[in-house]
Amino acid sequence: MVHVGLSYCLCADQSNDITDDDCKKTSSLVVCFGEMLIDFVPTVGGVSLAEAPAFQKAPGGAPANVAVGISRLGGSSAFIGKVGADEFGYMLADILKQNNVETSGMRFDSNARTALAFVTLRDDGEREFLFFRNPSADMLLEESELDKNIIKQARIFHYGSISLINEPCKSAHLAAMTVAKDSGCILSYDPNLRLALWPSEDAARKGIMEIWDQADVIKISEDEITFLTGGDDPYDDDVVLNKLFHSNLKILIVTEGSLGCRYYTKKFKGRVAGVKVKPVDTTGAGDSFVSGILYWIASDQTIFQDEKLLRKALYFANVCGAITVTEKGAIPALPKKETILEFLLEAAAI
Repeated sequence: MVHVGLSYCLCADQSNDITDDDCKKTSSLVVCFGEMLIDFVPTVGGVSLAEAPAFQKAPGGAPANVAVGISRLGGSSAFIGKVGADEFGYMLADILKQNNVETSGMRFDSNARTALAFVTLRDDGEREFLFFRNPSADMLLEESELDKNIIKQARIFHYGSISLINEPCKSAHLAAMTVAKDSGCILSYDPNLRLALWPSEDAARKGIMEIWDQADVIKISEDEITFLTGGDDPYDDDVVLNKLFHSNLKILIVTEGSLGCRYYTKKFKGRVAGVKVKPVDTTGAGDSFVSGILYWIASDQTIFQDEKLLRKALYFANVCGAITVTEKGAIPALPKKETILEFLLEAAAI
């Protein structure tokens, strides 16, 4: 990893000075690779999975969430992944189509079911996950099933780490990254750590870091910094710069929930304030944030050199994440561009 000497921007510039014209962007294609599944969320909050009286089903899966989020903002997106040839799988494909996400890269497996995940936010603030994948269809995508043409058309290729856990999906993932890189795509990585799916903590750490140096854009949470560095302070800039920033990176973003986010590039670093809302369900907030920033990057790559523009884009992404937590589920809660602009107008009037 590299250490770069940067000045820290905590100045009072208007990161939130976003206009309607800022959002009228012609956005290049973003291809999202990985899992899509059904999240089952308790109908009441603050309970464990065992205590939940009933569950509400909601489409989910981080890469699919990002694809829908980008499309809802007015961008162009496609999803590559595999679901079961079952009612849930067909439902998920229909949801993508309804949200104008290109699905030519989606595959259906008649021998495996669509993945299910039960998710709850307990009273202590911890999220609890229970996954049904033995194996699920998303784990079985093969390299031969990749729609390489759609990858070659992309400006950004986005992925997580769950698709790296099992073969044959891991090989398909690595092959897709190679196609994307050779085609000049920006590689975007959100590790989206789900320890329960990995064989061990060591396997998770190794698997996530194995492709770390290939990414151009990385979004990571504070908890993931602590995990990947073996317990280091996630608020320490030196930890981030020395252990996680690398020479190929255009930007590393650290999300801090309602507090906002930090950003690190080769030229500058800083923090953009978050947005205060009343949270209902935090599922999908990080994916919504990623949708917001990738929507801007796909529209204007000068964002990596223009700190003022970058701060504006990150505030926009913060608003995306904040709005998402005000509703249950991931995809159902992802905001449209009009909702973002309305939120910003109301915030400016206060």
